[in-house]
Amino acid sequence: MATLLEKISDLNDLVLQGKSMEAFEKYYHEEVVMQENENQPTIGKSANRKREEEFYGAITEFRGAKPLKVTVGEGITMVEWHYDYTHKDWGIRNYTQISVQEWKNGQIIKEKFYYGA
Repeated sequence: MATLLEKISDLNDLVLQGKSMEAFEKYYHEEVVMQENENQPTIGKSANRKREEEFYGAITEFRGAKPLKVTVGEGITMVEWHYDYTHKDWGIRNYTQISVQEWKNGQIIKEKFYYGA
């Protein structure tokens, strides 16, 4: 059975290969709850799939993503990412984000993203 470090490393690699939705299907639980900062969480895999597809569909230019740090704890992983892209609604975005994943039965059951405005 893969460790959480192996799972989060594979997930990150899929994102870097442009396979974010493949990573989502593989590693996210059917009951996943995802939340951006203190915004209302999005509940369930189908609602989050739609949210992810809308986000990736709105990127007009992708210049890069890089995992800077990865931390693994008891049922928890955290990744510090740096992103650089242009979004059709938000314009140029070049920032660092922390993603915290809570795992259940080998899949992410909760993920929260922390970043500046």
